[in-house]
Amino acid sequence: MPAIDVQLLRKDFKVQQNRGGLKGALQDLFQRQYKEVAAVKDISFQIPKGEICGYIGENGAGKSTTIKMLTGILVPTSGEIRVNGFVPYKEREKFVSGIGVVFGQRSQLWWDIGVIESFQLLKKVYRVSDQDFKVRLDELVQRLQLEDILSRPVRKLSLGQRMRCELAASLLHNPSILFLDEPTIGLDIVVKTEIREFLISMNQRYGTTILLTTHDLQDIEALCSRVIMLDDGRIIYDGGLEELKAKWGKGKEVFLDFDNPITLARLHELTAGLETAWELIDERRAKVLIPQDRVNISEVLSRVVGVLSIRDIKIVEINTEDIVREIYKSGSSNSSSNTGDNADITSEKEEKETIGHA
Repeated sequence: MPAIDVQLLRKDFKVQQNRGGLKGALQDLFQRQYKEVAAVKDISFQIPKGEICGYIGENGAGKSTTIKMLTGILVPTSGEIRVNGFVPYKEREKFVSGIGVVFGQRSQLWWDIGVIESFQLLKKVYRVSDQDFKVRLDELVQRLQLEDILSRPVRKLSLGQRMRCELAASLLHNPSILFLDEPTIGLDIVVKTEIREFLISMNQRYGTTILLTTHDLQDIEALCSRVIMLDDGRIIYDGGLEELKAKWGKGKEVFLDFDNPITLARLHELTAGLETAWELIDERRAKVLIPQDRVNISEVLSRVVGVLSIRDIKIVEINTEDIVREIYKSGSSNSSSNTGDNADITSEKEEKETIGHA
C-alpha cells in the first residue's frame, strides 16, 4: 500500500463576481453572482512509503490546495484520497496521529508561551506517552539545536529558530508522513542547509515519507528523488530529477578563457559539424552551449583545446530552477494568475469553516 494514493482528485471553489460601478455594487448587495473555479483538476499520483517527493508549481497552480486536501483541512469536490490507508477528511482522529504538517507561513506553536510548553500541549493533543515523548524530544532538541530556546516565548524567536521548532513540533509523535508547505521560506542559506540535512537524516533513519512544496528549487535538488510539477491545477510532469533534466534540459554551458584574442568564426570552424551554440563574452572569453545527449562534451573540448591556448575552463550544468523557469516561459499552460489568487482566497475561507466544524 502506498503512503499517499490520489485518484482523479478535484477541488472547485465558488468565487464571487463583483460588478463594476455604483450600480453594480448596489446589485451585489442584494444578488451576488458567482462562478466556479477549479483549483485542482482531476489529478492522480501515488507516493510510496519512504520517498521524498517535491510538489512544485507557480503561484495559484494548486499546490497548497492539494496539501490541504491531503491533510484533511479541505474536502475534495470529487476523486479519492488515501493517506496511510485513511480518507483524511472522514477519519480525522485516527488519521492525524500518523502525519506531521509544517506550513511555512503559519505556526502550530502558541505565540505567547515558551516553546517547551507548546511541545507539552502537543504531546497531549497527540496522546504521546511520557517515555516516548522524552526520547523523541531529546533527539529533536539535539538534532535541531533547540537547547537554548526551549524556554523562550515563540514570539521572541527568529524566523530560523521558529522553523526549527515547527519541525520539531510536527515530529514529536513520530509520524510516518510529513507534509511540508514552504518550510524554508524567508530563511538564510545556513538555516536552509541545516533543515535540509535534518530532513534527509530523518528520512534515512525512520523511513519518513515527505511531500514537499516549495518555490526554492534548491530544496528540491537537495532533498527529492522525484518531482511532481503542477500547472493550472494539472500535473504536467511526474518523474525523477534526472529525467526532468533529460526531457527539458538544454544541456551544459562551457566557459573558456583564452590566452589570445579569438573570433566566433574561428570557434565555429573548429567545431564544424557539431551541434553547438557559441557566444563571445569578450575578445578572450567565450561560452558554448552543448545540447543534452546530442553532442559529446569531450569531443567539443578536444577540438578546441588541441588547437588554441586556453587559460581556464568552467563547465556549468543548467540547474533545475533554470529548467522549470523555461518550462513555464515556453507557454506550456494557459493558467491565469487571477484565477489562482481567487481560488486561494476562497480556499482560506473554506479552510477556516472546515477547522471550525472539525
